[in-house]
Amino acid sequence: MSNSKTWRARRVQCWHRTHARLAARARPATAFVTSPEPRTIGHFARGRQLIAGNLLFAGHLTEAKGASVWDIQTDNPLVIDAIQGCRWLDDLAAVGDFRARAIAQEWIQDWINRYGNGTGPGWTPDLTGRRLIRWINHGIFLMRGIKSTDSDKFFRSLGQQTIFLSRRWRRAAPGLPRFEALTGLIYAGLALEGMERFVAPAIKALAKDCKTEIDDQGGIRTRNPEELLEVFSLINWVVLALSEVDRPTPEDLQAALERMAPTLRALRHSDGALARFHGGGRGMEGRLDAALATSGIKDAPGDGLHMGFLRLNAGRLSILTDASPPPSGDASINGHASTLSFELTSGRRSLVVNCGSGRSFGPEWRRAGRATPSHSTLCIEGYSSTRLAAPSRLLGTPLDILEAPPTKMNCEVSDLPDGKRAELSHNGYQLTHGLTHARTLDVADDGRGLVGEDLITTLSTDDERRFAKALERTDLQGIPFTVRFHLHPDVDAIVDLGGAAVSMALKSGEIWVFRHDGSAALSLEPSVFLENGRLKPRSSKQMVLSGRAMAYATRVRWSLAKAQDTPDVVRDLASPG
Repeated sequence: MSNSKTWRARRVQCWHRTHARLAARARPATAFVTSPEPRTIGHFARGRQLIAGNLLFAGHLTEAKGASVWDIQTDNPLVIDAIQGCRWLDDLAAVGDFRARAIAQEWIQDWINRYGNGTGPGWTPDLTGRRLIRWINHGIFLMRGIKSTDSDKFFRSLGQQTIFLSRRWRRAAPGLPRFEALTGLIYAGLALEGMERFVAPAIKALAKDCKTEIDDQGGIRTRNPEELLEVFSLINWVVLALSEVDRPTPEDLQAALERMAPTLRALRHSDGALARFHGGGRGMEGRLDAALATSGIKDAPGDGLHMGFLRLNAGRLSILTDASPPPSGDASINGHASTLSFELTSGRRSLVVNCGSGRSFGPEWRRAGRATPSHSTLCIEGYSSTRLAAPSRLLGTPLDILEAPPTKMNCEVSDLPDGKRAELSHNGYQLTHGLTHARTLDVADDGRGLVGEDLITTLSTDDERRFAKALERTDLQGIPFTVRFHLHPDVDAIVDLGGAAVSMALKSGEIWVFRHDGSAALSLEPSVFLENGRLKPRSSKQMVLSGRAMAYATRVRWSLAKAQDTPDVVRDLASPG
């Protein structure tokens, strides 16, 4: 990243600190205009962990019973964001008993005493917006039984943060950070006495961002499904808040929700979880269903791509494939080189997955999780289909965008006599090896099987020359490639039929069998499952087809199918992993 860009970012941070201190000098006399209703969903188990003194944020665990969350010593920006954004308040409110309330009140008052004067890392527009939403959502929970002096400090801080946000929301990055800042400002303006003047400008700005940041297909630039759910929830909360005070909802807000709802439904697996692509996780259980139900929008997804992903479903089977180029520019900071990778879920059980985002496990895991070998797709000679730029640092945060993405992609879906066929391709390896990767997926109507083919081929004389040079680098031994199928940690897999197949048992009792045509070597190797909220990566396995490309076209065929004695429908009563 250029020095000028780094300097501009530092200048923005400097102005954040200046306006934070100015806002902290204000003495707004505020109270709640109405009793706020909590919108955010917490996790009961995490709330109990916090009460027990197990402070787990972004994979960083501090065990200190009775300690304040602000005593955590770390320079990890993900941990700092998780703490300063106060999402932990949702978890304590989910417990809701006397101990949980006492800890929440203590930590909020401690934040006011430490950082309420405009200092600390939490004074950025997105974190302030996120924090305001939680403080207001759980205002009644936090106010119950506290002293009048603490109540005055609480409301004064809310007002000061609102003033800061009214001055600095424009400096929030477009996308989710801006939506968080504007939603927090609208929430505060509607809920707090004396802050209503900030509502109209913030609504106007939010409506504008709904038009510019959410495309016609209901997608966002980062192509992160979990981030799309966050944006959808924020806009949903604004619409509800406006309706509760009998204020009209701008058409652009409602139209944005109507575009996003079908897209979110398309990005949901049969187990109710979101597909894990481009830095996104599965989402908190039940949150997607709750958001869709609250919106009241029942439109089903149409045909074609949704935010660049192709959904194929049949019976109890759902398959989601990354069928478009990855995000670019600043939107690709958390993007993955996952082109043509897929995830497969049967009923309530994940079978084939991508490794996921390693952000919470440190920069090395973060970078590894973004590379093509961490996805269920073909990889040539260890190269990623989109290159990751060398890491640079901006204000202590590693930023490495994606470079040289595929420039030509194809996605066509056609009907088969007994199912559907998807034909996909990308040229991400054309410049390095002269090869285009084409993948065909045939899904049976009964959801009992998937037949696939991966082809790497040259398409022109220029491609043939590049291929010849790449072949010479191997001393004419062939260009190595792998086709990887990462398995969920709950899948029990063994090599079967003398190495010709892999048998996989799901906790539901289903048995799946993987076979191939013999043109590549099959192996079962270690893998990892990178899951937010855990202390370390979970060990898993991956099926790997390995071979060498010697000719202008190399083809590998494979299949995933339920074992013959596995019924179409099983009673799955065990909790998903």
